[in-house]
Amino acid sequence: MAFLIAIFVGTALLMLPISRAGPGAAPLLTALFTATSAVCVTGLIVQDTPTYWSGFGQGVILALFQVGGFGIMTGATLLGLLVTRRLRLSSRLIAQTETKSLTLGDVAGVLRLILLVTVTVELLTAAVLSWRFRYGYDHDWSDALWHGLFHAVSAFNNAGFSTYSDSLIGFAFDPLILVPIMAAVIIGGIGFPVLFELRQATRQPQRWSIHTKITLLGTAFLLVAGLAATAVYEWGNQATLGSYEWTGKLLNAATHSVMTRTAGFNSVNIGEMRIETLVSTYALMFIGGGSAGTAGGIKVTTFFLLGFVVWAEIRGQPDTTAFRRRIGAHAQRQALAIVLLSVASVGGGVLILLSVTSFPLEDVMFEVISAFGTVGLSTGITAGLPPAGQLVVIVLMYIGRVGTITIASALALQERNILFRYPEERPIVG
Repeated sequence: MAFLIAIFVGTALLMLPISRAGPGAAPLLTALFTATSAVCVTGLIVQDTPTYWSGFGQGVILALFQVGGFGIMTGATLLGLLVTRRLRLSSRLIAQTETKSLTLGDVAGVLRLILLVTVTVELLTAAVLSWRFRYGYDHDWSDALWHGLFHAVSAFNNAGFSTYSDSLIGFAFDPLILVPIMAAVIIGGIGFPVLFELRQATRQPQRWSIHTKITLLGTAFLLVAGLAATAVYEWGNQATLGSYEWTGKLLNAATHSVMTRTAGFNSVNIGEMRIETLVSTYALMFIGGGSAGTAGGIKVTTFFLLGFVVWAEIRGQPDTTAFRRRIGAHAQRQALAIVLLSVASVGGGVLILLSVTSFPLEDVMFEVISAFGTVGLSTGITAGLPPAGQLVVIVLMYIGRVGTITIASALALQERNILFRYPEERPIVG
């Protein structure tokens, strides 16, 4: 409900005539799509952000993805903590759910860390980008500061919105722009529980929880795998990386790998990529980033947890283990439920979009996974979607940001205790 309210408020603000650069007010569907994309930190757009929206409208969009990435309940709880200097049990329980804190005692510390990391990373990134825009591209200070702040907040929140019509394509050869944005994306998307634990035991990896170990190693593996896949498939593609020097190829392959973790910026033309690259991007977008961060997707821990389950089954082990720890059955069921519900959401979205548009399957699937994973990358079909298609994408962005388990739980019947168990029987599997 909190996310819905934020979306509706954002829609109303974007429908004001002052929010649009041109004459008149934005249509309801355009405002709703943009507000949903901003609050759900996705980055898909049906109208060009720098030309369609005024400075006020762009400010509203920035505020929306800052609120959406920070976490609505997290922000409200943190505000209460700052005002009253204490947290009631109900507030701790709410914040524990959204921040994925392992214990109630961690909640206040995680909330303070969220505020500290958010402000620090965004300001540092904004400072570096503003300096580069000022002295590297001859922007005056007001424009440089605005572009720097907008991209810094968008990057940390994995939102993917840009004040440039071609996103980061104009900076494809500039590591002083791409590297700070990549760093902000990774920090924001790795998850605040991991950052909290690293702060507590930076030099003692043996004390890290299994969640932190899986997230860090899984993130590193996916970043390298994404870079390698993009470089291999696009190395000779003249429409993307083929005309670049080897340093430019590696820089932009790395950028694409990072941005598929639900960030949404692009420094090369996604629509010109080879089908092999698009397929590898499907997987990276679907997996997403770390839990309780600004990233979307099914999350790194969910994906690798199921990998450990499969490995245990292949080896015939009675328990699923990772890093000398046994993974409980509840976590395994939750991971399986998230993946199956996510596959159902993506599959349903693909079928509906195919039935209301004439776009090819690979483009439709890319769009759906990007929306569900709150990524924001597109092959260029977003603006061409009919109203029914835009509504489908709106729903997918909302489900992807709030979470499939949350949506399913809200729609399910009220939980009740069962005072009996049925007899066990084993069906044939496989």
